[in-house]
Amino acid sequence: MRNELSRVAYSIVVPFYNEQENVPQLYVRIIDAMDAIGESYEMVFIDDGSRDSTFRQLCEIAQADERVVVVRLRRNFGQTAALKAGFDHSNGEIIISMDGDRQHDPAEIPRFIEKMKEGYDIVSGWRVERTDHWLMRQLPSRVANHIMAKLSRVDLHDFGTTFKAYRREILSEIHLYGELHRFIPALASWAGASIAEVPITNTRRASGKSNYGISRTIRVLLDLVSVKFLLDYSTRPLQLFGLAGLACLLIGGSIDLWLVVEKLVRDQDVIASHGPLLLMGTALVVGGIQFIAIGLIGELLTRTYYESQDKPVYTVRELRGRRAAAAGRREPPRIAGTSGR
Repeated sequence: MRNELSRVAYSIVVPFYNEQENVPQLYVRIIDAMDAIGESYEMVFIDDGSRDSTFRQLCEIAQADERVVVVRLRRNFGQTAALKAGFDHSNGEIIISMDGDRQHDPAEIPRFIEKMKEGYDIVSGWRVERTDHWLMRQLPSRVANHIMAKLSRVDLHDFGTTFKAYRREILSEIHLYGELHRFIPALASWAGASIAEVPITNTRRASGKSNYGISRTIRVLLDLVSVKFLLDYSTRPLQLFGLAGLACLLIGGSIDLWLVVEKLVRDQDVIASHGPLLLMGTALVVGGIQFIAIGLIGELLTRTYYESQDKPVYTVRELRGRRAAAAGRREPPRIAGTSGR
């Protein structure tokens, strides 16, 4: 359980993977930016299985600065897992995540804080002018961001950047795995989170080697399919598979019915005249039955998942009135989706 006395206003969460050249300078720049704000803060640095001296440098910083927490993962789990580890070990009411390659400028953190103070739950960075390779990075990113915005119905220009600010209660309601860290705004929108965007600079990597490539864009697009399902159909899978099944049954049944009429009324040799069509109609009927069966199984799994874990199907932002006041005197209401750590 999180120590109430250790709470701070802000947590700066930064994952590192083989970034020994960038650690010292990034730390100094974060210090300069946060000290100017004048509120309590901590830095949570995650070593995601680095093979260079990144962890040693982080430990030296932590020994000299009590505001620094270093989390070392047993191996390279990836950016989503590293960020999740940082979120779990942070104490700030507002959590700001950024990359450890110095392509994010800590001097821009006040922009995020200013926007959060306007009442937003998530503030996402927007790399208006990007400096990376146009064909290998910018074009795939623009296509992916456009698809994400349309499918998730979250009006963001840049889902991919790690430079974001979150309220703690929003992160407590989201389970991260795969490459889902970039979809946090989309997942949080289901719970009614208010989301804003601020422009940020995108500087070139000063040192080290990039860990991103075109293969990551492909994996992101695949994750987008799962996110779309989670957002729209996770609590009603039969609505998705059932509609597909009914469509297949309608088309396949119509084809087969017409062929039966052709056989009985006109005495045609259906197999000789319409063999491929007969196979297609039969396949559609069988496929439709299977789609509906998958939807029903999904409904059973969904019911088991939500009921066994007491998982909420809604989230509450706040309570007002006499009942809320009475609940506040007894015990603070548990935010839906939290583990009670």
